[in-house]
Amino acid sequence: MKKVESVLWGIVFITIGLIIAGNVLGITNINIFFNGWWTLFIIIPCFIGLFKNNRKTGDIIGLIIGIALLLACQDILKFDLVWKLLFPVILIIVGISFIFRDTIGGKITKEIKELNKNRINSNEYCATFSEQNVKFDDEKFSGADLTAVFGGVKCDLRKAIIEENQIINATSIFGGIEIFVPDNVKVKIKSTPIFGGVSDKANYSKEEQAHIIYINATCVFGGVEIR
Repeated sequence: MKKVESVLWGIVFITIGLIIAGNVLGITNINIFFNGWWTLFIIIPCFIGLFKNNRKTGDIIGLIIGIALLLACQDILKFDLVWKLLFPVILIIVGISFIFRDTIGGKITKEIKELNKNRINSNEYCATFSEQNVKFDDEKFSGADLTAVFGGVKCDLRKAIIEENQIINATSIFGGIEIFVPDNVKVKIKSTPIFGGVSDKANYSKEEQAHIIYINATCVFGGVEIR
């Protein structure tokens, strides 16, 4: 996907360069500063993001917003109508992504479903307009649900006892979640980013038999950071 992203960005810059050079040489007369040209700063990155990201909800929303604003600048749509419909359209797209997010994703999705289904203990931690610091020092870790709503959750597993594959369901809504993992495990991520995302900065085990921690993340104007 990185190669596709690089090719697309290359095409964009080459096209812009050819247009500017053509205008300077008098070969073309293309006005790159047309009404609504600034919307391309929204449309182009979101379009390329469709080829780059596994979860495309945020890019789809951004693309729709950019195209709607461009059409409004071109007097094809009315700005009043765009602003009135913007919020409900975003809610509809977000709702659809939540409904269908578990029907796609291949092998990781199936493994996450199985782990959630077979969980015995339900370790649930929620921070709403507050912070929570959770440590599993010398404790057997059996999965967790982490939720941050206008708040923050820190989950430290560096000294936890992990005897089998585990699942962490992380939901960040206008908040942040930090997950510290030990270096003797591997991590696999499934994320639904909606104007947010997952940052993976952890060092993982290279052993083939290492246990796996699955991160099932939903980020709505928020983030999950793995360290």
